[in-house]
Amino acid sequence: MQPAVQAASEGENFAEFRRKVRAAELLSAATERLLREIQFTGKLTVVVQNGRVLKSGYEEGYFRQNHEE
Repeated sequence: MQPAVQAASEGENFAEFRRKVRAAELLSAATERLLREIQFTGKLTVVVQNGRVLKSGYEEGYFRQNHEE
């Protein structure tokens, strides 16, 4: 690839990444559906290094429980 074309492609990819971050589109639709189904309201953390997910986790204690008594 030519340097100018490669730089333009990298710029477009980074712009798309920023758009996805702003629009909160980083999770797959299946994961978002699961989070809605369990009514998860906590924090998800994803650590990315060199373009790969290094680790991920969530903070417990944020699940909303429906008590139907």
